[in-house]
Amino acid sequence: MRLKDKVALITGAGGGIGRESALLFALEGAAIVVADVKDQGGQETVEMIKSAGGRAVYIHADVSKAADCEKMVDLAEKEFGKLNILFNNAGIMHHQDDNAVTTEESIWDLTMEINAKGVFFGCKYGIPAIRRAGGGSIINTASFVAVLGAATPQIAYTASKGAVLAMTRELAIIHARENIRVNSLCPGPLRTELLMSYLNTEEKRQRRLVHVPMGRFGEAKEIAQAALFLASDESSFITGTDFLVDGGITAAYVTPE
Repeated sequence: MRLKDKVALITGAGGGIGRESALLFALEGAAIVVADVKDQGGQETVEMIKSAGGRAVYIHADVSKAADCEKMVDLAEKEFGKLNILFNNAGIMHHQDDNAVTTEESIWDLTMEINAKGVFFGCKYGIPAIRRAGGGSIINTASFVAVLGAATPQIAYTASKGAVLAMTRELAIIHARENIRVNSLCPGPLRTELLMSYLNTEEKRQRRLVHVPMGRFGEAKEIAQAALFLASDESSFITGTDFLVDGGITAAYVTPE
């Protein structure tokens, strides 16, 4: 088991990448704290883990609120004795997020509160716990659009994920000598509810797919496998990276310097 005796806290684990990662991490031996604002989805994830013989607990946590992030970290230590892995995965992609001219300030603020500040709060309270455990791995969900830019306008989302990349690099440098690794996980276009609800017409979906060399959307399970690698000791010399799992889209469009 690749995560035997580890404790992992995963935000946004009520569905999508978070759920698939929680199920996979538990299968590999980790005890899981499932955090989400979607109580039904979060509880379902816990039940799925337990029915497979794993250990898990759910907590309602809005990552844009400092108190909620502090409580979810406290729960990990109280329930399972420590925290080894923090997967800051929760995020939103708002339907009214568009270009700079048409996007409302409220949409910008909401997106930044969850996607960027949520990662900051997770690290603010998670890092001391991981330090107490003797080190571990932090994974922050960013996106290929933070590297490439989005063909379909979503200015707040793109900017928020760019903030995640920058924050991750700095955290990795600051905490490298503490045996705390910090990496960004950058998915390409995925067949998840989050993206499919945003690309809500066939025209929008094809506009995104035409850029993907593999010619298909990725699956949440594929991102979970990448997260498992970053969470495990197999990636022990990897920190501060933008780990792209994108079907080749950035390789096709980013020009080497």
